[in-house]
Amino acid sequence: MAGMSLQHPWAFAFGLLGNIISFMTYLAPLPTFYRIYKSKSTQGFQSIPYVVALFSAMLWIYYALLKSDECLLITINSAGCVIETLYIAVYLVYAPKKARVFTARLLLLVNVGVFGLILLLTLLLSAGPRRVVVLGWVCVGFSVSVFVAPLSIMRLVVRTKSVEFMPFSLSLSLTVSAVVWFLYGLLIKDKYVALPNVLGFTFGVIQMGLYAMYRNSTPKRSTMVAKEVEATATDDDDAASPTAGVKEHVVNIAKLSAAAAIDVKTREVHPVESPPAEDHPSVAAAGSPPPPEDDKSGAAVEKKAGQEEV
Repeated sequence: MAGMSLQHPWAFAFGLLGNIISFMTYLAPLPTFYRIYKSKSTQGFQSIPYVVALFSAMLWIYYALLKSDECLLITINSAGCVIETLYIAVYLVYAPKKARVFTARLLLLVNVGVFGLILLLTLLLSAGPRRVVVLGWVCVGFSVSVFVAPLSIMRLVVRTKSVEFMPFSLSLSLTVSAVVWFLYGLLIKDKYVALPNVLGFTFGVIQMGLYAMYRNSTPKRSTMVAKEVEATATDDDDAASPTAGVKEHVVNIAKLSAAAAIDVKTREVHPVESPPAEDHPSVAAAGSPPPPEDDKSGAAVEKKAGQEEV
């Protein structure tokens, strides 16, 4: 095996070093997911880089199995599949409903649909060395997409002037890993391993440059972005709740009740003429004379004033 043979000691050394660094790179997001676990919220983080990284690891395992002499590629990408799957599982648990649906659809589309299609086409339409060549270029293309995936995070850093969502340790490990795997690919003369890491090194340097530029800057909207994501999560949860909208209904009922009360009071203060004395035997028997007209007018005025006050 080219990667493990003692005739290529430097290739083996760089491959082993690449395994160690890449494993540390896979573990770099652990603090992020620990924060997600503690806060019970994804806090604005996206699942795209982890889904793409899982897909790339699956492709490289398939490529290494076809080539049959890339044991070091199999070991690190197998570990990557396990770790990325755990990250995605944690994300699905604590993400808002909309993000969960998007991540599930992306997993089905990329890691099931696209990978299954590649597997089927390479097995049916190519054979032998040609199959390795076709799959090698496919791996190159999707490895490039792994390095391009953090562009959304880089855009967020520039927009918010905050490096909260782009830890320096991850950028540094990606850069060093790209250098090591590039040298490994050169030593075993595998251009499909070497080429993508050129772009990986470039993006890693750009990320570290952004970190140096904005690490001491005053964040503009990082907190706002997190609040917007939390608000979205709250809205999604409220929409799914059977008691959604109860508060608004209570307010409306209270307003209607107040209006009805005012209307009732208004009707009660309308002046009403007194009935004739013969309709009230008790008053007639007492011999009480009817109230004078002036008193009636004064009482009516007072009632109208009370009506206006109400």
